[in-house]
Amino acid sequence: MKKTVLITGATSGIGEACARKFAQGGYNVIITGRRVQRLADLKEELEADGVRVLAVAFDVQNRKAATAAVNSLPPDWQQIDVLINNAGLALGLEPEYEGSFEDWETMIDTNVKGLLTMTRLIAPRMVKRNSGHIINIGSVAGDAAYAGGNVYCATKAAVKTLSDGLRIDLAHTAVRVTTVKPGLVETHFSNVRFHGDDARAEKVYQGIRPLTGTDIADVAFYAASAPAHVQIAEVLVLATHQASGSVMYREP
Repeated sequence: MKKTVLITGATSGIGEACARKFAQGGYNVIITGRRVQRLADLKEELEADGVRVLAVAFDVQNRKAATAAVNSLPPDWQQIDVLINNAGLALGLEPEYEGSFEDWETMIDTNVKGLLTMTRLIAPRMVKRNSGHIINIGSVAGDAAYAGGNVYCATKAAVKTLSDGLRIDLAHTAVRVTTVKPGLVETHFSNVRFHGDDARAEKVYQGIRPLTGTDIADVAFYAASAPAHVQIAEVLVLATHQASGSVMYREP
């Protein structure tokens, strides 16, 4: 029987790459996100390769919508073997004392509360079956703050701590918890952070070869594919010329 993966934030970047990787790996795929057309396009692409795909549009910030979406899954889609809590974003690089209240709320509601919502909705089903895997996409930013990162770094530190706490709470079960912490990944991440400023976003990746969404999807799939007695708790993945969240070498 094929396993099923549910991926939040599957309309671009790491989430989209995870959808493709797990589809290639033989999973049935539930893709979720806010952008209906992007979900429809990805569903069509994957189904053309013979993959079973269910697209469900909702925003993880909206607990009622997320709850309704999960509770209304068709019977043959209700057993979720792998949950990838990928939906997340950074907004702004202002000093903490000049930050935007709206940006802060969006980051906290998505990166922290959205992850908690999805975990709370799906983990009990895994516990009942005594099987399953929750993969949370954290960040190197959660290891140490960097200039202008303040609230974003705090949300990713929360992802690490929540993952560690969940792993403790599930230690009596066969449910596994993995945190994947990417470094510099070239996606729409920087474009979103700078509110659509393409020129500023492009500078983030100048002089260094960044990771891709596929690189991170490969790591997530590797963790999910480990033998049942192996729990890959945490993986930090950096570009070759990146040493930390704030230290990297750029070609002149």
